[in-house]
Amino acid sequence: RCESKRRLDGQVVVITGANTGIGKETAYQMTLRGAKAIIGCRDESRAENAIKDIKQRNPKADIYSLPLDLSSLQSVRQFVIEITKRETKVDILINNAGIAFTPEWATADGFEMAFGTNHLGHYLLTLSLLPILKSPGRPARILTVSSGAHVVGSIHFENIHLRNGAYESLKAYAQSKLANVLFTRELARRLGPDSGVHTFFAIIFNIIAINVIKGCQTTLYCALDEGLDNESGFYYDNCRRVDAMVSTATDDKSAEQLWQLSEELVRLEEHLKLPK
Repeated sequence: RCESKRRLDGQVVVITGANTGIGKETAYQMTLRGAKAIIGCRDESRAENAIKDIKQRNPKADIYSLPLDLSSLQSVRQFVIEITKRETKVDILINNAGIAFTPEWATADGFEMAFGTNHLGHYLLTLSLLPILKSPGRPARILTVSSGAHVVGSIHFENIHLRNGAYESLKAYAQSKLANVLFTRELARRLGPDSGVHTFFAIIFNIIAINVIKGCQTTLYCALDEGLDNESGFYYDNCRRVDAMVSTATDDKSAEQLWQLSEELVRLEEHLKLPK
């Protein structure tokens, strides 16, 4: 359980997919600690219902929603534009949204849906928000929430969108979750220890079998715990650091290769690129 009592007064937290479940509970917990919460959701009516529920539980909650469809690069870019119109900084980014076990279908940009939504959408969002996450003397945190499915995943570089009969829903989901791990690892390496931006990866196992309060504890721990102020790029489960990872999750060569591929696929703007 997250035991941190840290307050977040004056801080801005961005959470994707926070209209239900663990993301919604995380947003609520952030408002209890004084943060302004911005939730990015595809379904605006469900987002408004979530905000209404959070404000019933915490009448002082400072929270608003903006439309965000992570399967659309255009939507991700517009989401960032809208945030930067309203905010001068972001202190915590929680990449919580995700889809799982869908039939074979493609995003508006032609990507396999799980890879495009769970990985590429968050990749573009994170790098696009970095300019207002990074600030001298003001540490920031980036947290990506995932599942234990990454342990059975592989990055299919030769057929990343699993076309020509290669598609299986578990294969696609596991690939996207492993991509989250490798992205977090490579992001920490490229940012370096002195950037002031700390990256974390919260692993949620057996997500269907846990309630939302228990389920969000590792997310809260990574976002709040004072003991993590000098850590970056590590993985956490049940509020504990996990050092024994499967070899595919610590493959730096694959992490760099995935980064380069992702940069090309999302057509990352030159000013957002991070040096190797």
